Amino acid sequence: MPASATKSLRVAVLADSDTRWKWGALTAQRLAPTDAEIRLDGYLLRGRATPTARQLKEVGVRADSLREVTGIEFLRAMGGTAEDPYDVLILALVGGGVQAMLHGLRATWAGAGRRPVVVTGYVGVVYEKLADGLLLRHGADLVLANSRHDADRFRAVYEGVGADASSVTEVALPFLGGAPYPGEHDPYTVVFAAQPSVPESRKDRTYLLNRLIQHARKHPEREVLLKLRSKPGEHTTHIEELPYQKLVQGRNVPANFRLVYGHMSEVLDRTDLLVTVSSTAALEALHRRIPTAVLTDLGVREVLGNHHFTGSGCLASWAQLDAGHRPAPDAEWVSRQGVAAGGTPSGGGSYDSYFAVARERIAKLLDRPGGLPPLTPYYTPETAPGYLPGILARHHLGPDGVPLPGAPAADKEPGAVRQIVRRAARGAYRHGVQRVAPVIRRMGEL
Repeated sequence: MPASATKSLRVAVLADSDTRWKWGALTAQRLAPTDAEIRLDGYLLRGRATPTARQLKEVGVRADSLREVTGIEFLRAMGGTAEDPYDVLILALVGGGVQAMLHGLRATWAGAGRRPVVVTGYVGVVYEKLADGLLLRHGADLVLANSRHDADRFRAVYEGVGADASSVTEVALPFLGGAPYPGEHDPYTVVFAAQPSVPESRKDRTYLLNRLIQHARKHPEREVLLKLRSKPGEHTTHIEELPYQKLVQGRNVPANFRLVYGHMSEVLDRTDLLVTVSSTAALEALHRRIPTAVLTDLGVREVLGNHHFTGSGCLASWAQLDAGHRPAPDAEWVSRQGVAAGGTPSGGGSYDSYFAVARERIAKLLDRPGGLPPLTPYYTPETAPGYLPGILARHHLGPDGVPLPGAPAADKEPGAVRQIVRRAARGAYRHGVQRVAPVIRRMGEL
């Protein structure tokens, strides 16, 4: 019986990092009808960025079940739910992972009487690889766009290559919320939202750290916080080779300067000025009407992502902030970015109303007579014979989406010994990525 009739919704989320798990799980909650009970099952794709227990706790989203899987194990699990299938499946993955799962699911569900509505999207601002990432996500029933601005761009890309653009659905970032800015706190608090890979070089990251510490010295009456995404040894969506924790070691910092972790919304509760290069935290702050500055010190460049904020009214330099400048956001720009400043989108309604169209589309798809048709990605062995097979092979899938011979765990559940070996191998891999590889790269630059 359709979810609309049972007032319940079974949702699965497959995620490959802490931020994508947060996006996928919160999106699942936003997409559920307000009067429906939701069962949320989480699957964490095994890899370099698989969230740690601490990261999962910091995200603060509870699931009814949560387990780590390979891509093949996930496909087997989806095939095993034929008698009691999920209503919605959210693929919270990097583009290549989404494409591989779409082809794998198409093969898994071949001949099945009913399948879930497949949803995918982005965890934040889309400022690079727009066409590549979008076409890798094509084939899902809903491709979520976090703003009117993104929805227009997404449709233009799909229509430009002759692909069906009807899947593009405008929503908003699912983790916006919190109380509107109440006014200055005591002490006045400046928060710099760090990013794992922006900027990338030691020189630029050291410069930003120096300016932050300098701001703390110039304003001893203020509390200056460096908000960090992860602790050393942990991975997020992007690799962080030069964590600020290491750069600050051994420095003589003022007493009003501190490093902080934790949930961003809790940090924003005491923030009077949010400063960043291009973090999605800027949109969270703008949603709550917290003064927000996007730095121009390193230029306004695509590689930094701060070019996305042109026209926002938020661009500023540390010199301006040191002198007391507080940027004023442009209302039209904020509206086009899916940010309901103060909790209300332009034209009235609540922030939650941003998800109404997506909920309606999912309900119609679930009630579709005869079930849903097979998934139809834009990329096929015919349209992209030199690109698609490599993407699928990285996930141990053949060109037809079927697991390749010898694919790990393709035919049985892993035993206890295999699980122990996997954990050890994954630890060694993470050590290589996080510790050894950066040293080798730096040595190569000498």
